[in-house]
Amino acid sequence: MTRIERIMPQNISPEIDRLIKLLSKLPGLGPRSARRAALELIKKREPLMRPLVTAMAEAADKIEECEICGNIDAANPCHVCGAPARDQSIICVVQDVGDLWAMERAATFKGVYHVLGGTLSAIDGIRPEDLRIASLIDRVKAGGISEVILAMNATVDGQTTAHYITDHLEGQGCTISRLAHGVPVGGELDYLDDGTINAALSSRRPF
Repeated sequence: MTRIERIMPQNISPEIDRLIKLLSKLPGLGPRSARRAALELIKKREPLMRPLVTAMAEAADKIEECEICGNIDAANPCHVCGAPARDQSIICVVQDVGDLWAMERAATFKGVYHVLGGTLSAIDGIRPEDLRIASLIDRVKAGGISEVILAMNATVDGQTTAHYITDHLEGQGCTISRLAHGVPVGGELDYLDDGTINAALSSRRPF
């Protein structure tokens, strides 16, 4: 018997049971939190549940991965890659889309992005070919890139990935920099406040 099955009331309808189990798969929602969320959705069916269902259906149909940077958007290329005002010569490399959103929330960076989709990890068996590293190298080799900012999380895997990318971009004629002050060791971009991200971006230095 799973943990969620142990805390579920008896004789619950299959529809509610399925809703709770699906909600419990979301990050940050354990079995009890999922049960409370399901009850709230059911109680607020018209103002909350039905609009949520519609929004989720639209997202499932329209959201896709940007063919250039790996961001997710309803447009392809995404709105960042397609914005005329963005500096296409500066690429900020991030691990995940959540990190891209964190950088955009700070409203400081005016270049474009490249989402790797994770980090290298010997323990988890994540290899270079499992990430979008090759497409990053291709973007740089195509020319027109003056700087690559490695905005990796300050973790062992993040720094290992940054060093790997640095080694493979040597000799490409662009500056390689990384975020500096403000990002604590072990910290993750998505959990940092806007001021910390601004300070880190402004204080970047050669890798």
